[in-house]
Amino acid sequence: MILANVRGRLRASDFRLVALALARGDVGGRARYERLLLEDGPDRLLDEPGLLEALLALRTLAVPSPLLFAYVAVRHALLAAGVDDRELAEYLAALVLEFGDHDRHTRIRRADDERYAYLVDLVADLTGLDDTGERGFLLRVHLGNYSLWLAGLFPDYVAARRSRRGGPDLPYYDELGRQGYQLASEHRLAERFGVAGIYRAAAERFPTLRVAFNRLSDTVFFPNVSTPDKILRNL
Repeated sequence: MILANVRGRLRASDFRLVALALARGDVGGRARYERLLLEDGPDRLLDEPGLLEALLALRTLAVPSPLLFAYVAVRHALLAAGVDDRELAEYLAALVLEFGDHDRHTRIRRADDERYAYLVDLVADLTGLDDTGERGFLLRVHLGNYSLWLAGLFPDYVAARRSRRGGPDLPYYDELGRQGYQLASEHRLAERFGVAGIYRAAAERFPTLRVAFNRLSDTVFFPNVSTPDKILRNL
């Protein structure tokens, strides 16, 4: 199960790199950022405007850890979209890291025999399943996660599949993703695991989160890809 635990796993070396990146070669600036870290803690430093661009511009042997880069990228994408929710940003950063690992995005958990290539298959398995059980809970969560992962980070794939095969459009993913997170937030296990609030927030803001992920995909993950749909998204 994906948890909102990315910030807690960051190390001292991550924060030193943040100060280095923000200083952009200014020794005095680096000292100021390190002092800010000691006085105010990491959150203000991680929210510093321009941090994502500074990390991308690093030209040293030191590179951001996957945890640091994922959190900063997602947090700043959400802030730009008007979503100031650190716990939600942590969860979505963990989602990006988890689903980026081989075929994890097709499974409701790492060790599961069933693979899901289409959202309709998730919905079909949810129908008639015991609503109180663990598998039903994980299917609901995965419906939200997979919708955001696919429509958020791979909108051009969604558009191409719609053009070639008559597949669903982005609002379809918005609605199923919203429903998945909403249903997951209402499950008894969501309260037990302390994730009900995260799922509720994701359900309430799903279209906004998807658009934020679209921008993250366009500018950070696939900056050199040009498609008609990408041009329209960025008008």
